[in-house]
Amino acid sequence: MTAPLLGSPSTTELHVMTLNIRRDLGALAWPPADRWSVRRPRLTALLRAERPDILGVQEALPAQAAEVSAALGPSFHRVGHGRLAGPRGEGCPLFYDADRLELGGWRQVALSRTPDRPSSRSWLSVSPRVVVEASFRDRRTGAALTVLNTHLDAFSPWARLRQAQAVHDVAAAAESPVVLVGDFNAPAGTAPWCAVEADDVLRDSWTAAVSRRTPAWSTFAGYRSPRRGRRIDGILTSPALPVRRAGINARQYGGGWPSDHLAVQALIDLAHGAIPPEETA
Repeated sequence: MTAPLLGSPSTTELHVMTLNIRRDLGALAWPPADRWSVRRPRLTALLRAERPDILGVQEALPAQAAEVSAALGPSFHRVGHGRLAGPRGEGCPLFYDADRLELGGWRQVALSRTPDRPSSRSWLSVSPRVVVEASFRDRRTGAALTVLNTHLDAFSPWARLRQAQAVHDVAAAAESPVVLVGDFNAPAGTAPWCAVEADDVLRDSWTAAVSRRTPAWSTFAGYRSPRRGRRIDGILTSPALPVRRAGINARQYGGGWPSDHLAVQALIDLAHGAIPPEETA
């Protein structure tokens, strides 16, 4: 079996992954590599080989989210649902290993002028966009952590920027260090990334990592051989969280890729926030 992309994490390191899994288009899927029936076993192979502790996916329809849960195994739970009223439609669920992480609470917020109104849209966004927020306690170290997952607008630069600013505000209000995963639909270093990084609330894990295990592949690969370029998917972290290793997973599984996007992965060390044993007794 091929070794995990980032190697084996230490006992205090948390393996985080983000992946736009490409919604199931059914009979409209083209080319054949885009068909969910073809990609599903490849995604299962990826997840079973890499075993992330936290996984944020985008474009997941309910049936696809269920398949991801099945691939990860019974210790994994998920939060988040479709972004349309009901709730229904594609979403940005977060999957986490409940044997490692204790869930404190979670919510799903609309990225609009009315964030508490499900399926609301603003700023010329073509469809509703959301951020899923979950708070955790790491069972190994006692460290507290907030994880966010989002997928910004694909068409309107104005909407992307305002949505990124809204995500920044959610991160800035968090009561514990933050990990943000998502598909930003804009290359690293552009306005949406700068917006979520403003005021040093977050930083790009790719540039912050002590070690990068792969080239800076374009994360929107389109079922083609990897090439350097636009990182539109990423993992951002609070400056207080050391990022030990990062990588962009361009490996093929079962003869192809699980999605038209590549997974981004990072090992984040939670030892800095460990609570002394006497405080957890």
